[in-house]
Order: sequence, then C-alpha cells, then structure tokens
Amino acid sequence: MDNKEQIGKKQIALNIVSGKSKHKMGFGAGSIDLNNISPVIIDRGVATIDIGAMHAKSKPERRIRFSANREDVPNGRQVWIIWVAVDRNEDGQFYGGATASEMWVDEEERRGWKILAEHVNRMDSALKRKFMLDELGTEEKKLLKDLLVSHNEEWWEKSPEELKQALEA
Repeated sequence: MDNKEQIGKKQIALNIVSGKSKHKMGFGAGSIDLNNISPVIIDRGVATIDIGAMHAKSKPERRIRFSANREDVPNGRQVWIIWVAVDRNEDGQFYGGATASEMWVDEEERRGWKILAEHVNRMDSALKRKFMLDELGTEEKKLLKDLLVSHNEEWWEKSPEELKQALEA
C-alpha cells in the first residue's frame, strides 16, 4: 500500500483513551480505558509497580521468549502479575479490583511460560472490579498488601472488605 492509499484511512489498533475522551459512537467507540489499571509485579520477594507489563515488557519479561508449554521452562522461577484497578465513588478513590496471573521465567535460558489469554482475561476481570487472588501464597499476599498500603493508605482504607480479607496472610 503506498502513501496515497494510507492518507485518509484510519489504522485499526487497540485504542487506549484518556478519561477526558467523550467517544460515544463512531471510531474509537467501545475502546477500553486502561488509565485506571496498573500492573504490580511480584518477583524474587519484591512487589513493584511496573507499567511495562501493560505491553508484556515488564522487567522480568524483557528478552524472554514465551511458550504456552510449561514443560519448556523446567528451571524457571515463578513471577506474578497482579492487575490492580482503581475506582472512585463519592468518598474518593479506592482499590476496586485485583487479579493475579502467574508466569515462569528462566533468564539464563531466556525462556518463559505464560498463558497470554489468561493474563488478558484477568486484566479484564480487574477492570470489572473483581478480586481473584486465591492463587497467591502467603508471602505474595503480604507483599501486595504492603505495596498497596504504602502506595496510598487512604485508598486502602476505602477499599472493599473483600480485598482486605483476600490479602490477610
């Protein structure tokens, strides 16, 4: 396709729109607003917010070739991505949804395992204000809770009891 054919055509792509957008109909309608979700990575006993995970480019994912076959990564270490959605009501902002997705990474072999569809579905569930954290171990739950509280204690206090109970170690 030459430049003349490209002029006037809108490229179809995943649209990330800001909260200021007023799209109701037409091009961009139905786009997912990802401004209120953040990925938290739990790796090697540390929980950090890593926005790179939004595009599968978190620190543990860089330079790793992923497979959907768990047996391809026999010496990998477990890494968690927790999708945390922030919501707002008349009392202010709070943590409104949180879901966990695992992956395994072997940096030496530059190989990893994850189910991309599961990561996307879990992100969607967090956006829909669901809490799915049962798969996390006691240490991971504590790390996540500590990060959420330290990031914004007021949001933590206003968060649903379901989240607080899910992260009790």
